Formats: sequence, C-alpha cells, structure tokens
Amino acid sequence: MTVKVLGSTVDSYTRCTHYHSKNDIIAIKFHCCGEFYPCYQCHEEHANHPISVWPKDWFHTKAILCGNCKTEMTIHEYLNSHSICPVCQSSFNPGCQLHYHLYFEK
Repeated sequence: MTVKVLGSTVDSYTRCTHYHSKNDIIAIKFHCCGEFYPCYQCHEEHANHPISVWPKDWFHTKAILCGNCKTEMTIHEYLNSHSICPVCQSSFNPGCQLHYHLYFEK
C-alpha cells in the first residue's frame, strides 16, 4: 500500500517547499486528521483545521513515514531513532526535534 503524502511536496522522498535538505525525508501523520504531511507548515497551508498533537498514550501509533524506504514507524520508534531510519539507515534531519512540540505531547 502506498501512503499518500499531502502538502507542498517537491519529490518522492517527502521533501517539501519548506524543508528540502537531503535529510528532510520524513512525513508525519497528523493526529487531528490522520493524513500525512511533510511538515506543520504544509498542514497549515493545505488542511482546513488546526493541528492537534499526538497524546503520549498514542505514541505506539504508526505515524511517521520514512521517505526513503517508505516504512511506517511508531512515534516511539521515531523519537528513539537518533535521527536514523531503523530499517534503511537513512539520516533524518536532527533539526526536526525543534518542532516536536507541534506534533507530540511533552
């Protein structure tokens, strides 16, 4: 099954117009709508509702997509990945940690 990533994507690795470095290869399934977007800005521009964060009790949910190998991982797996895909070993942007509060409950 292919996961559809919405927003201002610029390539098949889930990079978007806002974040498009070689390491910007994840998409996040948003708690509020269950749709994948590359970033919060894409969600703000394309969804017609506000963002809601994933509650800690739901961190077992598969909500992160590696844009390289297309593996869906749980929020726990992603948060504990040290910015490296556990399947294909691709590097994720470690700067994404600065935005965790927009996606995940503290």
